[in-house]
Amino acid sequence: MFGILPFQFRFRGKVRLILDIYYSFIDAAPEKQGGAALHPTQIARTTGISFTEVAKRLDATPELFVRLPKRDGVTRYRITSSATARSDEEIETLLRTAERKESLLFYAIGFMVLAMLAIVVLTIAPNI
Repeated sequence: MFGILPFQFRFRGKVRLILDIYYSFIDAAPEKQGGAALHPTQIARTTGISFTEVAKRLDATPELFVRLPKRDGVTRYRITSSATARSDEEIETLLRTAERKESLLFYAIGFMVLAMLAIVVLTIAPNI
């Protein structure tokens, strides 16, 4: 139904998946300063999320994950430097805030559609 809208909800209902992916990066290389560079299949194996969903989430959230240049034909991802400078609680707060904003946008669009339908009904009702 919402495929006709010109935007995608990147965080709404997907915060848990994004956090699972984020924590898989954290767990992969806790001693490295820059973090681990992982391929989506490695993340899919450790988290249990499907490969396609992992690839979508990695590409859809450039605030947290950056695509590294291909080396040997393999695309890897890493956590951005701004995300590594933040604590885990700050990352969770960032994601929850983004999810809340998208939910408010979703409800605002729904309210506008209902308001337009009410206007149409009120315009047609006196003529019946």
